[in-house]
This record gives sequence, C-alpha cells and structure tokens, in this order.
Amino acid sequence: MAAKRTAKELTVLSSTHLTKNMLRLTLHGADLEKFPDNAEGAYFKFNFTSADSSKTLRRTYTISRLRRDKHEMDVDFMLHGNTASDVHGIAVDWAEQAKVGDAISISGPGPATYINQDADWFLLVGDMTALPALTANLALLPENATGYVVVEILSEEDKQPLEIPSSMQLRWVINPHAGSDDTPLVDAVEKLQWLDGQAAIWTACEFKSIKKLRQHYRQLEQVQRTHLYISSYWKKGLTSEQHKVAKRQDTSPTDLLRRLGNRLFNRRRA
Repeated sequence: MAAKRTAKELTVLSSTHLTKNMLRLTLHGADLEKFPDNAEGAYFKFNFTSADSSKTLRRTYTISRLRRDKHEMDVDFMLHGNTASDVHGIAVDWAEQAKVGDAISISGPGPATYINQDADWFLLVGDMTALPALTANLALLPENATGYVVVEILSEEDKQPLEIPSSMQLRWVINPHAGSDDTPLVDAVEKLQWLDGQAAIWTACEFKSIKKLRQHYRQLEQVQRTHLYISSYWKKGLTSEQHKVAKRQDTSPTDLLRRLGNRLFNRRRA
C-alpha cells in the first residue's frame, strides 16, 4: 500500500489529439516498470501543488495504455471546453499546456474495477471521461459477447475506433453540453431493448446521468447488485473535492455494500 502512495516522477514524452476533444499525453519514467501487468484501466492520481503552495491537489485519471518495457504510459483527457465551469480543470489545464520534457508527479496505481464476466450479455455505458476504463473492460469480454456499448461524446468528430465483439452494438450519443440537465445518454440507455438472461452492467459518466441511470437500473428485475458497477466520474461545476462530497451524500447503504462487493471481486481477480 505504501508503494502506491509514494509519489513517482514522470515526464511528458508526447502530446497528441486523438479526436477534437480528447487529448492523449504519453508519460515516461522508470517507476512505470514496477506497475502491475493488469494496470490498464486502473486509476492513479496526479499530484498538483495548489496556487498558494499550501497543499497538494490530487486528480484521479485512468491508465489508457501501459508499455512497461519502454517505461511509457498513455493518459487521455476529455477537453470539456465550455461544458463545465472554470473550477473543474487543474488537470486539463495542465495537460493542454504540457510540453515535451515537463515533469509531473503521480501516485498509484489503484485497482481497476471490471465488469462481471459471468453473464449472458453485457451493457457498457460511459462518457468521454470514462472511455479509457470502458476500453479496458471491453478488452476482457469474450469474442462471442452480446449486448450494447453506449458512449456519450461532445461532437461527431470525437468518435474513435473501439474494438468490440462483433455481436455487440455500439451506440454513439452526441451531447455538446455534457453535464447539463439534459441527459441524452440516459435517454439512449432507456430506449435499449433489454435482452434475455443475466445482464452485467458497467457504467461511468457525469453525476446527473449517474443518478438517473441508477434509478433506471433499480427498476429492472434482471439487474443484480453483483453484476452492476455504476460510478460518477465528475460533476459539472464542482472541483474534485466537492464532487467527492456530493457522491458521499448521494450514496445509500446499499450502494456502499455493492461497492465493497465490487472491490472484493476485483481483488480476487488481480
């Protein structure tokens, strides 16, 4: 545990726009050689110094790609643009300005949370902030998997290639106002034709959509808590610290038990 909390110093190796609103930074450092084999899809934390240098601000991101032999790690950033208030963006602001050779401190990695693979079909739902973790989950599905992948993006230009089983259906949802009261991602999920058998669901996106999707899933008898992962990754207008408070206030005892079960499941898998 202590090793995960120990700060690791990395440098920026390259900066590339994957799509109009998705930026990828490739980071380099010898400490990446110590990361576990299954680190893709796991989270880590950027360590930033506050403006008055009084404390460290940590921002959670997902490992998109890890090349341990080259000491390289790819991290993807959704460029929210005008979709969130100015308080959201210490990590995004840094990423947009980052240049080759710039140093950055990180801590981690923590465990990834994977979809329960003991199911008849699968539903993966996410917005652009969740794409790296969603992609890691897709890689674990069997080739004959059936179900749906529903992804909310800011624009048509933000579609990117996803490797999904041939029998799964991919639905792109365009929402240029991510985090607003309109939740087209929820609308798209509610319109899906529910398939027969046990469903396994993995969902991560903005706070408002999560609240509505959680309610939708609760109304479906086929969804068992052991087969449901649902998590808010951000909330429009709030800092990471404020978002954590909002999540705690919105979490029921049942949700806490489900999260504990998911953690135990993924520890056994690691």
